[in-house]
Amino acid sequence: MKKNSKIYIAGHRGLVGSAIVKNLESKGYTNLIYRTHKELELLNSSAVAEFFESEKPEYVILAAAKVGGIVANNTYRADFIYENLQIQNNIIHQSYLNSVKKLLFLGSTCIYPKNAPQPMREDSLLTSELEYTNEPYAIAKIAGIKMCESYNLQYGTNFLSVMPTNLYGPNDNFDLETSHVLPALLRKMHEAKLNNEPKVEIWGSGKPRREFLYSDDMADACVFILENRDFLELNSDTPVAKVKEIRNTHINIGTGVDISIKELAQTIKDIVGYKGELYFNDTKPDGTMIKLTDPSKLHALGWKHKVELKEGITTMYKWYLKSLND
Repeated sequence: MKKNSKIYIAGHRGLVGSAIVKNLESKGYTNLIYRTHKELELLNSSAVAEFFESEKPEYVILAAAKVGGIVANNTYRADFIYENLQIQNNIIHQSYLNSVKKLLFLGSTCIYPKNAPQPMREDSLLTSELEYTNEPYAIAKIAGIKMCESYNLQYGTNFLSVMPTNLYGPNDNFDLETSHVLPALLRKMHEAKLNNEPKVEIWGSGKPRREFLYSDDMADACVFILENRDFLELNSDTPVAKVKEIRNTHINIGTGVDISIKELAQTIKDIVGYKGELYFNDTKPDGTMIKLTDPSKLHALGWKHKVELKEGITTMYKWYLKSLND
């Protein structure tokens, strides 16, 4: 990519998109385009087609998605599969029709089977059943991977897919009904501290282990891949023409390090300064007990994370406090 290449970031206001915009700007990219939800409804095929035809972006980063934690995924199952499929279909297809040079599709490590061998490698995809609570979202993201692969193989496009692990950072979603575990815990601890509440309830046993990646690191990995790799380089050293089946060309983005929810809660408690007790309600679902990515494919390309968990949560909490006063 050139510094003045026209780059469209779909979902530029969210946790993922805002971090990618920040990273691109820091690297000197000057021709970034984006639209708010009010300006462009990504579920509307005609509106997306008109946008691509008029703007003609050279590069596309597809970070727009309907996302949420266990409660949201399990409650709004139809919304999660419909909206994510619709957004992906519209943007990926219009990128093909309008000769986009390269597209980066962002998914999630929830694409992997519930009982995938740990740590999860890219070739675990579609080897067994998914975790039930987020199955609709996972199926939508798997469809996005396969759509990128299929357009590449049929039309010669250069559409890449990356699967970040659990993300956190500035512009995260702190809504207790729809947020992921880390921002939800941070908000709960902060409000309990302000209200002098004696204890904070946390769903599940606290035993599941999760991996967390700071959003700035995720963005840096995405831009690194956009700048340095192409679809034909991602699968193997064998020329594509000589490979019978092209699969698993997506790339995990993660740290390769996990922590239990109990340890995470204690870390957040310390950072926030909450003095009460933590109550783990084991009548609530735990979800998958362990979900750890194998980022060796990304490491082999020359990228590793920089921000460790305690540092990242501390920075995120400072941002959250500032956002409450803005």
